[in-house]
Amino acid sequence: MRENDESRITMPTSRRDFLRRVGATALGMSVGRMVLHADVGSESEELRKRLALDPLRPQYHLMPAANWMNDPNGPIYFGGRYHMFHQYNPASSVWGDMHWAHATSKDMLHWRHEPVAIAPTSGGWDRDGVFSGSIVINEGEATAIYTGVLPPQSSEQATLRDGIHESREVQCLAIAQDDGLRRWKKLDEPIISSPPTGMQVTGFRDPVVWREGEEWLLALGSGLRDGGGAILLYRSRDLRRWEYLHPLMMGARNPTKSENPVDNGNMWECPDFFPLGGKHVLLLSTMGKVSWKVGNYQERRFTPEKEGVVDWGAFYAAKSMLDKTGRRILWGWIPETRAEAEYRAAGWAGAMSLPRILSVNAHGELEMQVIPEIATLRGSHVRIAGSSDGNKLEFVRIRDRAAQVSIDCRLKEKSDFLLRLENDGDKNFLDLKLAATPGGHELRVHPQAIPLTHNGAGEVQLRIFIDGSVAEIFANSTVAITKRIYDGTKGPLRVRADGQFSSLDIWQMRAISPDRLTT
Repeated sequence: MRENDESRITMPTSRRDFLRRVGATALGMSVGRMVLHADVGSESEELRKRLALDPLRPQYHLMPAANWMNDPNGPIYFGGRYHMFHQYNPASSVWGDMHWAHATSKDMLHWRHEPVAIAPTSGGWDRDGVFSGSIVINEGEATAIYTGVLPPQSSEQATLRDGIHESREVQCLAIAQDDGLRRWKKLDEPIISSPPTGMQVTGFRDPVVWREGEEWLLALGSGLRDGGGAILLYRSRDLRRWEYLHPLMMGARNPTKSENPVDNGNMWECPDFFPLGGKHVLLLSTMGKVSWKVGNYQERRFTPEKEGVVDWGAFYAAKSMLDKTGRRILWGWIPETRAEAEYRAAGWAGAMSLPRILSVNAHGELEMQVIPEIATLRGSHVRIAGSSDGNKLEFVRIRDRAAQVSIDCRLKEKSDFLLRLENDGDKNFLDLKLAATPGGHELRVHPQAIPLTHNGAGEVQLRIFIDGSVAEIFANSTVAITKRIYDGTKGPLRVRADGQFSSLDIWQMRAISPDRLTT
């Protein structure tokens, strides 16, 4: 590349944790008066300007124009476009009054906000919230199956108990009334109104639906009061009448007491289940993390053979889809890790992860990498082909907290590698270390240390995506960690590298909208 090209870079938590933190807010109540729907209207011009200038707000991750978001819901490719729905509070930047927001895209990177798709019905089965779920295509019709929340008529009806709320969860169905998936018609009654007879559950939500032959299958996140987490399996021929079969999988009970069973793993949220690479994969969210399990699916029971953590950082409620070419794409909610008072004042909370392609490797482990189409967002580029050329980093700057950094290392035994991003105040923005251990190397991103698997001959590939307060970090496609970094300084970032590397690439990344509102 030419020298003047180089100079353009420039020279010189779980959902339930949030419920507890906003416990003074009644379930289903709109919090605050900052009403900002799919677009930020002219009446909110002051807020629009503030959001557009917020250096912590991501520029190339999907997020609503303002307010609170969480779980991805029903991502699907339909009618020549990608559709993403997600949990959304249309009235505030804190959790509450859950709706399904809607965004569409041609490439899974550039998004257009659509009107809110599904809202609670006053007096209905989802009066206290339209919670998470899935979308399937049934005889050409897009059908959403989701969890509706309402007050229990008795304590025995309550399925959600987190130490603050006591609610009833039922499974609801809505059918799209147009090809753009903008208008939906709900069934008058829930399709599954209660847990299996005699079963005392610790949760009953987040359905995932798929087809096997002439039947539909539905798996629900749950757990048993006298046992551990569980995924409950149902079948149907018409998506309306469902028969409970048995647990798809059950976990061991954690004897540690917790008011919220998600916190100790005795309730599993947000299941996802799909075939991949000759195996089946089960994803579930609990204890603040998304776990993966790869194994065999026979007689409609799942037996894991390998398991691990999808992402060790701020990543939850993962949901997958097939893209138009058949790739399995994973999405996840990136929650805030700062104090509620801070994101309430900021006017926004949460972001969607970048789309990740899933695969199963030769060791039976889940691998992921950001879709290669992310390259279309790249701007100016610096490449350093070896540590001996590392002095060129002195002149590299990352602007606007928006960059991709790719590093290939061949580490010798007992050798380390350190990447450091610093702001102009010489304060650390991000420290990332490949540290030698007796068994090889581990990835250290303060305060976590994560073992690296199968890095033969010390080879490690790091892929880092910086976007405002978000950093998505991948090592060898088998380890991921998403960090939130609330460094509000507006100057460029310097790059430091200490240790041997084969190549280091830095791309400035372009925003997907001119004002950080992702419209």
